[in-house]
Amino acid sequence: MPKKRTATTRTADAAPESPWIPASAREQQREVKRNAVLSTAAQLFNERGFHATSLDDIAARLNVSKPTLYYYVKNKDEILIECVRKGLQMMLEGIDEARTAGGQAIDQLVTCMRVYTRIVTQDFGMCLIRVGDDELPPESRQALRRLKSAIDMEFRRLVTEGIAEGSLEPCDPKMAAFVIAGALSWIGRWYQPGGEYSPEEIATQCIAMLQGGILRRPGGPAALEVGVAAGAAGIKGGEQ
Repeated sequence: MPKKRTATTRTADAAPESPWIPASAREQQREVKRNAVLSTAAQLFNERGFHATSLDDIAARLNVSKPTLYYYVKNKDEILIECVRKGLQMMLEGIDEARTAGGQAIDQLVTCMRVYTRIVTQDFGMCLIRVGDDELPPESRQALRRLKSAIDMEFRRLVTEGIAEGSLEPCDPKMAAFVIAGALSWIGRWYQPGGEYSPEEIATQCIAMLQGGILRRPGGPAALEVGVAAGAAGIKGGEQ
């Protein structure tokens, strides 16, 4: 007669549960922590400047030791490269979504301008504007400038199409793209969270000025007043 297996025997035969989490989960945790390092670094670069921020400063704000950072990044240059890249990638993705949504060129252009404004008021976008790529090694600088060029060309394309469809006055698309990007980029230098205007209110007023200028035209309200009224109707309270 075969011997009956007891509960104790079955328990002994079972494989012990591993105390280590799966590789996929470990990689996910590492990516979350790496993003925290980059976000914290971007905040400090914006507050103090790139040269005045050390890896010790970043580690202290994260409540970790400096050696811990080296598990996620090689050095401060790599941190800056990734922060600037993230800011640029966010812009490109937002512009691509505006293009995919379709509509007239002027509608896509305004949406892209809003995306641009929103991102330069966020940590990675501000880092892109305030620190820029001049601090980077030449090879990294060239790669990131190619991404910037893609944003510039998208603005030029939309201006060209807007002129063709009759929604924009005839102008030099290259110069128009420079003016638009230059004006909106500067927001990233003077914007301070907790100020008088929210990013949405800033976008509304700046875009209205870029669309209509500040000269009052006979027979109608200034474009700025229309834009401000529209923004005030939908957005209340905010930061600067």
